[in-house]
This record gives sequence, structure tokens and C-alpha cells, in this order.
Amino acid sequence: MKSVLIKTHEAWLEMLMAGFMSHTQSKQVLFDFSDILFRHFTWIEHAMIASGESYDYDRGNIPIKVERLEHLLKAITGRLLEIDLQLVGFEDRDLASRISSDINYMVGVLHEMNDEVVTAFGMERKLPGVTLTQEATDALTLFLFEESYKEYELIMIYNYLKAHSDDAYLNRIFQILVDESFFHLKQFGDMMAKMGILAVPRMIMKELYQVENVVAFLKDGINEELAAKEECKKLSDAVGNDSPVLARFFDFINNQENYHIALMKDALRHFEVKETNG
Repeated sequence: MKSVLIKTHEAWLEMLMAGFMSHTQSKQVLFDFSDILFRHFTWIEHAMIASGESYDYDRGNIPIKVERLEHLLKAITGRLLEIDLQLVGFEDRDLASRISSDINYMVGVLHEMNDEVVTAFGMERKLPGVTLTQEATDALTLFLFEESYKEYELIMIYNYLKAHSDDAYLNRIFQILVDESFFHLKQFGDMMAKMGILAVPRMIMKELYQVENVVAFLKDGINEELAAKEECKKLSDAVGNDSPVLARFFDFINNQENYHIALMKDALRHFEVKETNG
């Protein structure tokens, strides 16, 4: 199962990156498929936890720099077929059947999907309809690289915490934070693709998600969110004179972080009470 988990992790990210690259109606289909693959990932993870099999979130290299979308779609198809072959040995036949059925459908759709020229790696560092100064462009570039990784990191961390928790109150909060991070990652990744600077987030160190002290983790996380808000405000100010629309977008993201902080404080209080009561 560990090999299937790794390949599913990779296929999910590949499909997400393909969604960022697409300029047509295929974009939403690819995003939908990436969401399905992430659900597969969490189901396989649950099966491994139930069986007592150890695992982590390590994965292999994911090369995505292509000139035409069909090249990445072929690579994704090959990975999906590898996963399908490895499902034969799955003990949970219902899960294996569901994943296999999804894969067969996705492979068929990908095979029929129209090809596109990929512009996500041109390094132009320009957003359509937006003219920024060099300073604002540099600030936006740095922000997108840092924050796209951060959102991917948060998805994996909160997913891991949720997978290893039987506390429904905490799991509701963790799921909200996963969903919110997905939204932010998709927004930032789409902007990176339009600017020609798309990249796969780097792999996460085990120490970040295999959390032993949840209280300390939540306290650190609150401080990190506060720092991220400052960076988002700086970026909004940096692009404000050139693009009020872009500035409003980053203010919108910044304000969403307020609720994330409130949720993390809520989770911290709940966890501290739970520890106190034994």
C-alpha cells in the first residue's frame, strides 16, 4: 500500500499542475480529477493506519516542465495505470474497486482531452491585464513561491493530524483548514502559471507533519499565520498603486487568514481543556 500511496500523491500533484497549465474547459476537469485523487490518497492513508502499516508523505521527483499539455497527460495516464495494477493486492476490495473504476474513467477522459500549448514556464512574470513595477513584480514572485509551498505544507500537515485524530471537534477544524489551503493553493498556482513561473511545491520534512506536541504546534501555527498576514499586507501595499484589483485580492486572502487564526485558537483551547481533563 505504501507504493500506491506515494504514486497517488504524485498523480494528485501532477493532475493539479496540469489544471494550472490548461487554458480551456479542460482546466476544471483536471482540477476535479486532482480532487478525486486527493480523496483516494486520504482513503489509502486511512487503510494503512487501520492495518498498522507505517508510512510518510515522502514522494519522488515530479517533472512537469512540458511544451504541450498532452505530454504531461500521458505521464499522468502512465502513473494512473501503474496504480491500477498495484491495486490487485489490496485487502479492502471495495476501496480497490472504487479507485480502479475512477482511474479507468479518468484515463479515458485524459486520452480524449484536447492538446494545448503550455505557457506556464515562460518566465515572463506578467499577469494578463496587469502592469507592475519591477519591485512589485519581484515581491509578487517571491510571495507566490513561498505561499504556494506553505499552502501545500498546511494541506499535508492538517490532513495528517486529522488522519490520526478521533476527536470530531478538532477534525472539523482541521478539515476546514485543509479546504481553505486548497483554495489558496489553487489561486496562487493559477497566478504562477499565468506568470510563467509554475513549480511543484518542494517535499515536506517528516518533522513538520508528524507532530508530537499538538499544543506547541498550534501556538507556533498561530504565530506563523500572523506573520503571513503581515506579508500579505505588504504585498497588497506593494501592488496597490499599480493594480487596485490585485491589491483587493490579497486583502481578501489576508482577511480569510483572520478566521484561520480564530479556528486555530479554538482548536488550541479545546486541546488544552482535553489534556487538562485527562
